[in-house]
Amino acid sequence: MHFDWQFFWKSLFTPSERFLDGLVLTIVISVVAMVLAILVGLVLALLRRSRFAVLRWCASLYIWAVRGTPLLVQLVIIYTGLAAVGLYQFHDVSLFGLSVKAAIQAAIVGLTINESAYIAEIIRAGLDSVPKGQFEAAESLGMKPAKVMRWIIVPQSLRVMVPPMGNSFNGMMKTTSVLSVIGVSEMFLVTQSISSATFHTFEIFIVAALYYLALTTIWTVIQAEIENRLARQLGINQRVRITQRLLGGRRGPAPAEAQV
Repeated sequence: MHFDWQFFWKSLFTPSERFLDGLVLTIVISVVAMVLAILVGLVLALLRRSRFAVLRWCASLYIWAVRGTPLLVQLVIIYTGLAAVGLYQFHDVSLFGLSVKAAIQAAIVGLTINESAYIAEIIRAGLDSVPKGQFEAAESLGMKPAKVMRWIIVPQSLRVMVPPMGNSFNGMMKTTSVLSVIGVSEMFLVTQSISSATFHTFEIFIVAALYYLALTTIWTVIQAEIENRLARQLGINQRVRITQRLLGGRRGPAPAEAQV
């Protein structure tokens, strides 16, 4: 048994169409699920802050149940369990001229449900990081709660939320590999198929690992730029450096108020 370098380099630099389709599907599912998870997580976070105990209890129960069970189990329940008990069955649909398979729909729903529970806690922690006195002071000036949240609370809490949210998205892109259990032809399942057909298991899985690494690295660069832009908007003189984020380099200059 030997390492086939020719197959490795060919798969790395000129991957097959099936592999590229799996790569694109991995990205699309991750982005769509993350956007939906942020929306659902925002609702859950606001419910956790509601003055009504029933709403707080429902949101807390959702977060507790989702965070306490594996994603793999959730996917199986959503895709096959609901159909087995006659509650709901996913079917292929046509959306904007594209055919979206049932398994892909279930994958997006499953990832959204799973990730929204974690996003809700990130948003809640971010909102709680802003001193309550600022909210009370703004209300005393006659600002409505929605405007206080929009113009005062959210801009400050975003800088706290973005790093863990970015890490969650990074993790979710890698977690899409478990979608193969319900038959989604994302990058991992395609890699398994190529491995079975060519018997070049080691080579093709290293290629897949490098592509996952490339995806997470690209997102890390984007995330760092988002954090830096938010810092500039808030007047914070501290930059997130790519070398710091990827290789553990030295931190950027400290905020002006910390240099007194």
